[in-house]
Amino acid sequence: MDRTKIILEERDMPTKWYNILPDMPTPLPPPLSPQTLKPAGPEDFAPLFPMALIQQEMSDERYIDIPEEVLDVYKLYRPSPLFRARRLEKALGTPAKIFYKYEGGSPSGSHKTNTAIAQAYYNKLEGTTRLATETGAGQWGSALSMACQLMGLECMVYMVKASYNQKPYRHMLMEAYGAKVVASPSELTNAGRAAMADYPDHPGTLGLAISEAVEDTVTHPGTHYSLGSVLNHVILHQTIIGEELQKQFALIDTEPDVIYGCVGGGSSFGGVAMPYVRDNLSGKRNVRLVAVEPASCPTLTKGLYAYDYGDEAKMAPVVMMYTLGHDFIPSPIHAGGLRYHGDSPIISSLYHDKVIEAEAFKQIGVFEAAMQFIHTESILPAPESAHAIKAAIDEAMRCKENGEEKNICFLLTGHGHFDLAAYDAYLNGKLEDDEYNEADEARAIASLPKVG
Repeated sequence: MDRTKIILEERDMPTKWYNILPDMPTPLPPPLSPQTLKPAGPEDFAPLFPMALIQQEMSDERYIDIPEEVLDVYKLYRPSPLFRARRLEKALGTPAKIFYKYEGGSPSGSHKTNTAIAQAYYNKLEGTTRLATETGAGQWGSALSMACQLMGLECMVYMVKASYNQKPYRHMLMEAYGAKVVASPSELTNAGRAAMADYPDHPGTLGLAISEAVEDTVTHPGTHYSLGSVLNHVILHQTIIGEELQKQFALIDTEPDVIYGCVGGGSSFGGVAMPYVRDNLSGKRNVRLVAVEPASCPTLTKGLYAYDYGDEAKMAPVVMMYTLGHDFIPSPIHAGGLRYHGDSPIISSLYHDKVIEAEAFKQIGVFEAAMQFIHTESILPAPESAHAIKAAIDEAMRCKENGEEKNICFLLTGHGHFDLAAYDAYLNGKLEDDEYNEADEARAIASLPKVG
């Protein structure tokens, strides 16, 4: 328990991904075709994804072997370290112990590499020559650009315009990896042109960028679509995080009482939480699992549990999820990776069944927590991850008030080196708390597909 840095040996890295689907308390409602609103089968997904990923999306196998070629790339940066935040504990004066699992050591700087490598690998096996995708803050676009370079694929990235303008070095990194990157909405697709015709200053949304990437996919031969969050196979690939974390806590003979993770679409939180959901459901463990989201895009805490389109142009599959409506345009906060109108069907179902919890925080408080973290632990966190830091600090202060000795853990999904414009805005008093607009949500909810 005295160790500050808990590291696994390479030989101890998990060699299987964990699939939560067979253990879900409530089976997921089937995805629907966006054209017919009828249950979708593998043939409906074939234009977008390679068959191996489609099979993983619907698999009933609890464990799926990680291919050797994927493991070889993982070894560039995995296992990722678990740290005890002793300096932060001291600064807060809390009796709680605070731990964080750090995914920022991957070549692209975040956890997104875990699924990007896998998706590029399976596409390569099927003969795909080009991948199209969207990205919010740019971490997913960076990860997939890197993965495509390693696997010999072309990469086309539609980056949400607000983030494209806020984070120029992020799209420069993608271009350095060899990707082509455009701001979304763009003039390259019908979806992009239509959005700009209706709203010339459109800041972009993940839903709209998804529409552009899907349209790009179906109009370019040899191209498949790649998604960095939301879908079942993405969360599957990320479970290596939670499986490693359990091994690391075992090394110091302790258990977390609560785990926090930021949530936009659900990939990082799903990755760290699913192995613990499995053990909580079986009675092996009893760990609180809390998803943390922005108050300006509060999908779980304010959204409706319903079938909705995954994108603004209604081209992506229709899934059951907590949603603010596919037409909802979130405020252009600096945590661009959390500006998605919906959440993963897996995360949504578990929240609906009260297996996991959720909290939401405003932007300024999140950056205040990020500054406490960098001043004590010296890592500049991604704004997305800072939401989990905020929740962990609040929990630690409750422990201080109540005299509780809890083990608090959070997932630090990546570093914020390409988010310095956001920190500059905070340090110079230019950052604002963007408010959630209930009228905008009500308008967007009214456009949900009429199902059942």
